[in-house]
Amino acid sequence: MDQDLEFSSDVAFTPTVKAIQARKGSRRAYAEVEARGGFETEITDDLAAFVSAQTSIFFATANAAGQPYIQHRGGPAGFIRILDRKTLAFADFSGNRQYITAGNLADNPKAYIFLIDYMHRRRVKIWGEARVIEDDPELMRRLMPEGYRARPEQAIVFTVTAWNANCPQHIPQRFEAADVAAALAAREEKIAALEAEVAALKAQLQAASTAAMIPSG
Repeated sequence: MDQDLEFSSDVAFTPTVKAIQARKGSRRAYAEVEARGGFETEITDDLAAFVSAQTSIFFATANAAGQPYIQHRGGPAGFIRILDRKTLAFADFSGNRQYITAGNLADNPKAYIFLIDYMHRRRVKIWGEARVIEDDPELMRRLMPEGYRARPEQAIVFTVTAWNANCPQHIPQRFEAADVAAALAAREEKIAALEAEVAALKAQLQAASTAAMIPSG
């Protein structure tokens, strides 16, 4: 945890924030969070599983003047690797080559990752510091998703200061296209099986009816 922080949650709850919380009536609740130790400061198994399932993240940095910038990063599930209990990393694929994030991190290592799972209506906020690593083939091999058609340009390594999960309030429920396609395919398969079963039953009934109409000896 940052040595300047009394509580890990102070990464977000500055004195000014706490003053506003007190004025608006929520300070007592967040003081209880502090009494319990504040936000999580290590990557738990639950967070690791959540992060590893994501295909999309928002990565925030700020330049030396404090101007914020948010960049989207995506890839197949697992493109964010958990290196240890304090560190995660991902391959930074070649894109529009503006290098705003790289420039910001060169001046100001403070960074933030926002992850949201619309299907399960869960969001996670991660505060920390990040650095760009170039010319490390071994790290890049470790971070590059197998079979993914993208050109890695550098690596982003993120050290966790604190993280917190929010309640699902106001998160719209949405589904990934691949999940919807899989659900529809399963439904179509079930419908086809039921139709085949109905057709077989009709054939049996027709055969039984025909047999009943044929006079015996």
